[in-house]
Amino acid sequence: MMPSPYPLEENLGMRYYASSTPGIGGRLRSSPADFVVEELPLPISDPDGPYIICRLTKTNWELQRAAREIAKQLAISHRRIAWAGNKDKNAVTTQFLSIYGVTPEEAGRVHLKDISLEVVGRSQHPLVLGGLAGNRFDIIIRDCVPEELAQRVRAVTEVVAAGVPNYYGLQRFGVVRPVTHIVGEKILKGDYEGAVAAYIGCAYPGEPGDVQRARSHFAETRDAGAALAGLPIRMTYERSMANHLVANPGDYAGALRVLPPKLLSLLVSAFQSYLFNCALSSRIDAGIPLFEPEVGDRLLFHDGREDIVTARNRQTALVHIRRGRCGIAIFIPGAEPVAPGGRMDEIMQELMQNHGIDAKDFARASRFVETAFAGVARPIALSAGVEADVMDASVRLRFTLPPGHYATTVCREYMKADPYAMI
Repeated sequence: MMPSPYPLEENLGMRYYASSTPGIGGRLRSSPADFVVEELPLPISDPDGPYIICRLTKTNWELQRAAREIAKQLAISHRRIAWAGNKDKNAVTTQFLSIYGVTPEEAGRVHLKDISLEVVGRSQHPLVLGGLAGNRFDIIIRDCVPEELAQRVRAVTEVVAAGVPNYYGLQRFGVVRPVTHIVGEKILKGDYEGAVAAYIGCAYPGEPGDVQRARSHFAETRDAGAALAGLPIRMTYERSMANHLVANPGDYAGALRVLPPKLLSLLVSAFQSYLFNCALSSRIDAGIPLFEPEVGDRLLFHDGREDIVTARNRQTALVHIRRGRCGIAIFIPGAEPVAPGGRMDEIMQELMQNHGIDAKDFARASRFVETAFAGVARPIALSAGVEADVMDASVRLRFTLPPGHYATTVCREYMKADPYAMI
């Protein structure tokens, strides 16, 4: 394992690379066409269901905004649109939406620039996050370091096939402003003013100067009117929150609730993602391998079954891991109390205590956001068979990942570049 030199990755818990090979550098997403994602759906077959299932292909669209614009053209609430996976904005993405109570003919009349919507079936139920078979990626990294490029790519490809730390990627926390976990922590603590202040008022160097000034002014003064005047029209969520505060001074809880429910829930779950990254890096700090189970480790099998490693079954667990039947997982806490069963559970509990968060806070957030924040086990290692091609100073990577795994986690192993080169 090799430590990351980047403070941003350190702050997000992404402290290690699996490979010690020097990075190829380069830049992701020189254009959206350099980052192509195709969602692999679960079987859909129910001709009488009230939900139509659509294949959405979009270029350089943020998913929440795309859903709202589609809903606007259909003259329905955006709450009637659901999806199985969140996809990148600066990319060409193909994924599936479920839309309640709309005919195929109505969906066929949706016309938006750089968006294609095709009805492919019906269902009795809406799509849910994680309800997909996986994602197929076709990615080009440009302007790489040319020295020994092919050799470096081959070396990292071998490491990725064996397995790398399964971190939540930068985009989970916000691309230009990685603050979602900070906002989520504030919501968990019931500090709604602090959550709004972080969402609207936390300025980052990558933003235009006028935006930074408007954010900083709000952080210092809580002047919602000035924020409304200073933030550009494209910042619809910040402006909606500021507009609510102008009409309802001091109602920070209400300001948060103007956000789309899915986005609001993602803020809280981003803090869970942050905890996972930190716990995984703490395992590496302690010198505990990713593929050798310790007594008390949790095992996650491919069919969803879970087990706990004991002194008696440890050798059998090791055989299952090496044969690819299961992987070691970290349990990410939620609204249900969890009794620590092993070292990783203890590390997670220590992280929670350090942040002053417990199961009751997740239960309160569940009521506030109207989303169940149950605990979940996540594998600590990601492995992928990558087809890598070197083209002059560019590298093309093609691979498939299970749902909830991040392509940028694979790309960072090759690039070892400033995380802002991957947005």
